[in-house]
Amino acid sequence: MSKKVLVGMSGGVDSTVSALLLKRDGYEVEGLYMKLHSKPNYHEIHLERAKKAAAFVGMKLHVLDLQETFNEKVFQPFIDTYAKGETPNPCALCNRNLKFGEMVKFADSVGADYVATGHYIKTDGEYFYQADDDTKDQSYFLFYVKKEILPRLIFPLGERKKSDIKEFAASIKGLESFASQGESSEICFVETTYTDLLKDYVEVDQPGDVIDGEGNVVGEHKGYMHYTIGKRKGFSVRGAHEPHYVLSIDAKNNQITVGKKEELACSNLVIDNLNMFNDKQEFDTSVKLRYRTKAVACHVKIDNGRAVISLKESVFGVAIGQAAVFYDDDKLIGGGWICEV
Repeated sequence: MSKKVLVGMSGGVDSTVSALLLKRDGYEVEGLYMKLHSKPNYHEIHLERAKKAAAFVGMKLHVLDLQETFNEKVFQPFIDTYAKGETPNPCALCNRNLKFGEMVKFADSVGADYVATGHYIKTDGEYFYQADDDTKDQSYFLFYVKKEILPRLIFPLGERKKSDIKEFAASIKGLESFASQGESSEICFVETTYTDLLKDYVEVDQPGDVIDGEGNVVGEHKGYMHYTIGKRKGFSVRGAHEPHYVLSIDAKNNQITVGKKEELACSNLVIDNLNMFNDKQEFDTSVKLRYRTKAVACHVKIDNGRAVISLKESVFGVAIGQAAVFYDDDKLIGGGWICEV
């Protein structure tokens, strides 16, 4: 008897090809389109594509409206984090709570043994591993997924290249249009810039003081939410002859502290809300502190739900609110949220 798998369908080429590959491998396949954010006209377009993909694969498509849950567990924290002067990571929250949280619950309700998505990542049921296509690897955003569900996850694209997926779709009559669709944006609910979106919910444009490391007022900025750690534009510094970078953000006083690049260097940090895939309490490993950056060697000591990370080389522009994700070569061994720098 074939095993039943529920595939997360977005209307894009990756999820469509994933469903097709699983069907070809003999699985009993059903699809799920999740309505997450409330971006105008988004679901009309993508749900139509998901329906077309499901019809092509020959599978049932369920639709689950999760807009309220998304608002509570992803969108509101996104706004709150910027309001605190920190840098959010909404994708990691969405993956834990919705794509691999609510979707797994839904899989149970339809009797599906497995859950699959078009993410570029691999798993052996115990750990996640980086995808073979390192330009598309999404492991950084999946570090917060609950360990217990890993044995139920299937990622058909983990060992494939994105270019091959597009080529594969283009070669199949009826799927050509999926191969030429544009890529989805990094944060799906942000249309233009995050500040344009925030303006509807919080007061973004509040001019304030730019200060130096000693607390002297040296210029002005257009509102602290316009800035993230390491940014070097969009504020004035009187008499400056070299670039200045945002070193820290004080939301309460609407101030940003700026300094020279070397002052951005960070060699120690603390993370909390850990999600680890093994039980080690002290170890040497590598850590990635932002998506699209290289992992750096570090020493980690976990105590009382927090981890102190000592970096073997300094990293520039480490931001509170971002994720620190541990890797042992291509194996993801856990991570947490940066709370002190």
